[in-house]
Amino acid sequence: MIGAATGVRIGITGLGTHVPDRVLTNAELALMVDTSDEWIVERTGIRERRIAAEDEALTDIARPAVQEALADAGVEAAEIDLLICATVTPDMMFPTSSALLADELGMPKAAAYDLLAGCTGFVYAVAQAYAMLSCGLSRRALVVGGDVLSKILDWDDRSTLILFGDGAGAVVMERVEQGGFLGFELGADGGGGEHLWLPGSGSRHFENPDAHVKMNGREVFKFATRIMVYSAEQVLSECGKTVEDVDVYIPHQANKRIIDYAVGKLGIPPEKTVVNVDRFGNTSSGSIPLALADARAERRLRDGALVLMTGMGAGLTWGSALIEWTNGRPR
Repeated sequence: MIGAATGVRIGITGLGTHVPDRVLTNAELALMVDTSDEWIVERTGIRERRIAAEDEALTDIARPAVQEALADAGVEAAEIDLLICATVTPDMMFPTSSALLADELGMPKAAAYDLLAGCTGFVYAVAQAYAMLSCGLSRRALVVGGDVLSKILDWDDRSTLILFGDGAGAVVMERVEQGGFLGFELGADGGGGEHLWLPGSGSRHFENPDAHVKMNGREVFKFATRIMVYSAEQVLSECGKTVEDVDVYIPHQANKRIIDYAVGKLGIPPEKTVVNVDRFGNTSSGSIPLALADARAERRLRDGALVLMTGMGAGLTWGSALIEWTNGRPR
């Protein structure tokens, strides 16, 4: 699915992030499984990640991110009429984490639902919020992207344990005077779903499921390096833009080697690319908003900057969003 914006200007007016306090380094992992800091850095670029405490669930790490995003936008919680929470690790299947957040933060008029699209969840959720806002069904939306993947990892499985961390981000979206989203490209391939999956987590019967993430790293790598490039090229073409027009590239932070491949294949200069996988690992739906926050902290998100965001993950899913950034006030 691909499409350019409808002409209604919808932008991000507030941004917030949060990660758990605990830092888990590669050296600590080397005491748990057969690995080393050198091995992990060489293959993934990851040096450390954040891990939620035993009593921390998704809403616990998402709540501070939401509060920061609301304050950044100058918006009261009660003004939000749509809340979409992209996650594969909700507090529970129901009530949804979105409904819990809406209740806890005081959003009595908000439609609230969770969205499950793996690591691409944030891009999917932003596209849905854009559609709701541009057609008038919503006036002010809140999109949350976050996961606590540490809760569903096999802590004896080196192939997944080294990759993932916990974190969350949130954005307020509304109509703006200038800039805004230019277009989106979204896709899915359920045929490749078994390469990154969580058997036994739903209604399908599996013999002796352990409810831990399973991943075929080689196949996921092949998929990621192909689709990151394809999706970015598709949305740029649809919006009448080229790689040369991109000012800030925010790829999903899954693996530094995947990012390096995409940057090289697309021809995007490394200095335009945001990379924080070394500090956070793969935070799934929290990945892109965490990288957005880093881009802002580094003063890259100036008015008029063309920002390209691309994600991919379990499903298998992928998606890109192109936005002309604005730091102006909403309409």
